[in-house]
Amino acid sequence: MAQFDRRAAKGNRLGLLALALITFLITSGSVAAQDRPLQTSDAEVIAPGTMRAEVGFDFLQDVTFPLSGLRGDVTSVSAVDLRTGIGKIVEIQVQGTIQEFLSIKQQGASFITLNLPSSNSTHDIGDFSLWTKILLLSEEGRRPAVAFRFGFQMPNSNQTKGIGNNATNIYSEVILEKHFGKLTAFGDLGIAILTSPNALFSQNDELIYGAAFRYSLNKRASLVGEVAGLYTPRTITPALLGTESRGQGRLGVQIMAGGLIWDFAAIAGLTKNDPHTGFTFGVSKDIQLFNRTKVQ
Repeated sequence: MAQFDRRAAKGNRLGLLALALITFLITSGSVAAQDRPLQTSDAEVIAPGTMRAEVGFDFLQDVTFPLSGLRGDVTSVSAVDLRTGIGKIVEIQVQGTIQEFLSIKQQGASFITLNLPSSNSTHDIGDFSLWTKILLLSEEGRRPAVAFRFGFQMPNSNQTKGIGNNATNIYSEVILEKHFGKLTAFGDLGIAILTSPNALFSQNDELIYGAAFRYSLNKRASLVGEVAGLYTPRTITPALLGTESRGQGRLGVQIMAGGLIWDFAAIAGLTKNDPHTGFTFGVSKDIQLFNRTKVQ
């Protein structure tokens, strides 16, 4: 475990050094609006015929999973986000994680049967989700842009691995976005209907919230930050385990270099079950799938 922590700390320092070097080399170009490294969605809709591909890596320290009783450090490899414009006001989005690894620091009482590959670690595929976003109103004058986003999460994970809930969840939210010179402010508010993985015919309806900003430092770099998560006012009973309130604060940068948009953010958890600290970094690129001017 100590060796793992030393490697993680070394990787964190190398990431910061690389980020500082890239920032130093910035001179021109532009950074397009994007989700990574934030979780709050903006009101922007991808242009028709374009797919925005985002791939990331997360490292989170001291995450608690009350359903399985596990606590430890989570490493998410290949967190994938694909956004595709299918019309002037509509886009579809697919999100998910190829593989999540948990280095187990503590194992408490589990409310489900576990089948762990070893006593000190486990891994599993992440749950994937499918979203649709519709731009209802474009920004004009003092009026912010307004969008509506809804989607569902598929039960791809295996709850016996102790990380995912293997549950189907439904989400819907309203998004507002407004520009103030170099500053872009956006946020979302909505409802999540979460299946209770520890009880039949039970669910927990939670509040989705997010408040974020993007500030243009120059033509190639932007400072970004957010507070986002899910909130439930209900007392978490054994029947509702796995649907606890969750939230994160993130602060980072987006940088254009080499025809790609690179991102990095520090992470702090907002609840007792969220990571104490962590970081995420990734890369994004817009890919032209077809020429919309030729599509009738």
